[in-house]
Amino acid sequence: MSQEKLAERLGLTFQQVQKYERGTNRISASRLQHLAQIFDVPVQFFFDGAPRLAVSVRKNKQAPSMGFVDDFLAGAEGKALTKAFLQIKDVTVRHSVVHMVEALAQSGNQ
Repeated sequence: MSQEKLAERLGLTFQQVQKYERGTNRISASRLQHLAQIFDVPVQFFFDGAPRLAVSVRKNKQAPSMGFVDDFLAGAEGKALTKAFLQIKDVTVRHSVVHMVEALAQSGNQ
């Protein structure tokens, strides 16, 4: 589906859809529900294979501030990492990448 067609179905402009795609604008829960209906998928589809922050919080006893996460994702490294990560279709491989990055982070903290 083209961005123009998606924008039309969402009742938005093409530019607003581009802002969602680039991460300039956040997607609200109601908008996410609408997207799920348009694509005929459950909302959970958009989260399959995503790292779970709650697990990290329990392990580390401390959550990263959302400002830090937003800053990282807005930067060049965050965008490149996110783009590459989302191209990995195999959930098992994505989980392996997350575990590898966690191991690398742990080795640097010792």
